[in-house]
Amino acid sequence: MTVVDDIKDRLDIVEIVGQTVKLRRTGKNYIGFCPFHSNTRTPAFVVFPETQTWRCFGQCNEGGDLFGYMMKREGWDFNEALRQLADRAGVTLVQHSTESAADEQTRQDLSAVLEEAAGFFRQQMLTTPAGKRALDYLHKRGLTDETIKVWGLGYAPDSWTALLDHLRLKSIQPALMVAAGLMTERDDGSIYDRFRNRLMFPIRGPYGQLTGFGGRVLDPDDVPKYLNSPATDLFDKGRLLYGLDMARKSIRSLNQAVIVEGYMDVIGLHQAGFSNAVSPMGTALTEDQFRLIKRLTRNVVLALDPDAAGQNATLKGLETARKAMDQESEIRFDSRGLMRFEQHLNADIRVTALPDQKDPDEIVLEDPDAWKQIIAKAKPVVIHVMETLAADQDLRDAKVKRDIAAQVMPLIDDVADSVEREAYRQQLATFLRVDERSLKSSRTELAHTRRKKLEGDQAEVIPASMLSKPSQKNQKLERYLLHDLLLDPDGLFRLDKTLCNLGLDPITETDFQSADTLAGFRLISESLRQTDYASADYVEARMTSALEFEENPNFVEVQYAITKEKRDQHQVRAVVRMRLNRLEDRLEEIKFLQSDELDSKTYTDEEVQILYLELLQNRRLLDKALLAPEAGGSTRVRRTSSIKSKSRDKA
Repeated sequence: MTVVDDIKDRLDIVEIVGQTVKLRRTGKNYIGFCPFHSNTRTPAFVVFPETQTWRCFGQCNEGGDLFGYMMKREGWDFNEALRQLADRAGVTLVQHSTESAADEQTRQDLSAVLEEAAGFFRQQMLTTPAGKRALDYLHKRGLTDETIKVWGLGYAPDSWTALLDHLRLKSIQPALMVAAGLMTERDDGSIYDRFRNRLMFPIRGPYGQLTGFGGRVLDPDDVPKYLNSPATDLFDKGRLLYGLDMARKSIRSLNQAVIVEGYMDVIGLHQAGFSNAVSPMGTALTEDQFRLIKRLTRNVVLALDPDAAGQNATLKGLETARKAMDQESEIRFDSRGLMRFEQHLNADIRVTALPDQKDPDEIVLEDPDAWKQIIAKAKPVVIHVMETLAADQDLRDAKVKRDIAAQVMPLIDDVADSVEREAYRQQLATFLRVDERSLKSSRTELAHTRRKKLEGDQAEVIPASMLSKPSQKNQKLERYLLHDLLLDPDGLFRLDKTLCNLGLDPITETDFQSADTLAGFRLISESLRQTDYASADYVEARMTSALEFEENPNFVEVQYAITKEKRDQHQVRAVVRMRLNRLEDRLEEIKFLQSDELDSKTYTDEEVQILYLELLQNRRLLDKALLAPEAGGSTRVRRTSSIKSKSRDKA
């Protein structure tokens, strides 16, 4: 349950609306005069307690949920309505992406201190004799002055207090310097510069906010070779990728990310035009880092050092990627005809073979085309791991064969395409010089264990029947749809095109009944209208933790493998079913208009008949759309009620 659902469960819309609108019970609903337009003759404002919604059948013809009512009445945006209603409901808002005012101010202060330090380091490199040494080193590594400026590189003087003295002149408090990771505190409480006699690399977050620094020694006798900022409120090395702020657009446009080891590798590749490179800054790749990449692409190339340490880091990175990247579930039938579940990796991970004793920045400086070829020849993860594990091993040893097979077979099982999986099994059997049938037999126990787990997981995601209330049905559908569109706002163009091809209207704000999903849709629309940022970046930077939308398509009876085509079909299906549910809500509203419970007729009998005909026509279009290939082509059309029969009964 999301925080929005929790608030709605705790608050009664009749009670809230009744504080400003005089309501009178009519059957199971409540009516009154609409507060949003002048009207003292016809009480056309209706509150539906069963669905926790409201609707004006008069001049304004608006409606929505509790959040929508408060936003319209008070002029609040969604976040303000969330805060106010949460306070009234006694719900504590857990701040994920949005901090309290005090916390946010602290982060801004830390960022300002870091920017001041970055300016100091740049000035030291460009204007001091000691800094010239750092500048000469960068020129020797092939970097241009423009590149050095763009990346904000600098020099930390060989002094215990140079930066400290500079920041004091700027009236910055010592405690803030320590909190920013720029100073180290002694046992006696005194502080000194953390970075001394080092080439300085500013480290920024995914959207350009300065979070910390990395410092490289200039004296080969100094240790450690690289020194990063300590963990702070801004800097968490395991959640950052160096260069991601500069690489985001390229990664998204090329649909590929290249992971290299060091700062200079990233900068050198970007300078040569290969701007989809990022670095984990010399540490093992983490799941959080892969999740950052996953938002932009599912195609990853690992280009780590060819030495033993680099190979080990590669193998660890591959295992981390398997955990972080999404898995697709696929239903298969065994030889007995029994259904089982398999899970495959929704990503293409490859590994390059770098020449010995050469870093990526050196390769690209000598010959940019050579780097293109290296990336183009990147091996699939299965082949790389198979060859790496077999290096310097005696493949005549049965135990060695068993160990290699045990590590490679799970990677093969991760491959989404069945033809590729079979080809890799054949390659592994040939490589190990064993019968392919023995490989299948050896994995039986492991596969059984994994299958049991998957079946248990699948049982959790297969939904029960949808809730009986149409508004709750739509709430789930709206949140599923918005989850997908928030991750890929440009998908709205494809969705609208498909709907038009089916003879349906493009999706609009009127398709969303809940205030939180409406807020999400408006954010998507804004992202597509602006031109300064990539739409996905715009959405990600402005989305709040309150917009928690469900990923599982609850309207699908059984969740199969989610390919791009399937996801597009699910989106179309979600829109169609949302409109079907809203159509039936509308039918109930019309029945209410015709009842004796309403004092005055808002619509004439003729007008009601016209509305019925419109409903019937729309229903036929929607039913036809559900059967179309664009919506999955299902023949199981859900009919929670028959409008035709109700129409005949009414007549």
